[in-house]
Amino acid sequence: MARLHDLQDDADASREDIALRAERDRARAAADRAKAADDRARAAADRQEAARERAEALRNRTESADSLKLATTDELTGAWTRKFGLEEISRELERAHRTGGTLVLAFIDVDGLKQVNDSQGHLAGDGLLQLVGETLRANVRPYDVIVRYGGDELVCAMPNLNAPEARPRFEKIAAALAAVNAEHSVTFGLAEAEPADTLQELIACADADLLEARRSGKSND
Repeated sequence: MARLHDLQDDADASREDIALRAERDRARAAADRAKAADDRARAAADRQEAARERAEALRNRTESADSLKLATTDELTGAWTRKFGLEEISRELERAHRTGGTLVLAFIDVDGLKQVNDSQGHLAGDGLLQLVGETLRANVRPYDVIVRYGGDELVCAMPNLNAPEARPRFEKIAAALAAVNAEHSVTFGLAEAEPADTLQELIACADADLLEARRSGKSND
């Protein structure tokens, strides 16, 4: 009925009315197209803004990660810096206590680093530290925690290992260094975490084992 009514209206309307109505329809359609175009442009701008914000967030996360890596990584050895590294070892020790798992701590001394610095210069000493760091990382597991503890000292925490299992790894490290240069050597001591050990006590035990190895004139063989 509505369509018949519209046809009757069209029949009764003058040409001017029909032309005016058609013009209004064209204007309305043009306005609708303009609005749709504006909506598309606004959506495109929103997508661009969202993409820009995502890129900015990714850049910020990357910069934060880079800054964190710089703060936590020793530039010569590639090991953890002391503060952050000891916090990691503390977490490993707490996990071993909680789960009843094993944890070995190695205390590693780079033999003769001061003499290398004094006789060949600090660049040579830096090169030796870099070599020690690379050799350590190549011979331990990715999740073992290596820490630059002092100028010529490093510690390495190895979860789920005992001392007899860890010892051959460090003997291999010492042999690999000597293969590069017969004058390169490290002395190491090992300590297994006891249920009540604190981190300081564990480090002290590993250091005492290192001193015993040096007194005996052996590198824990």
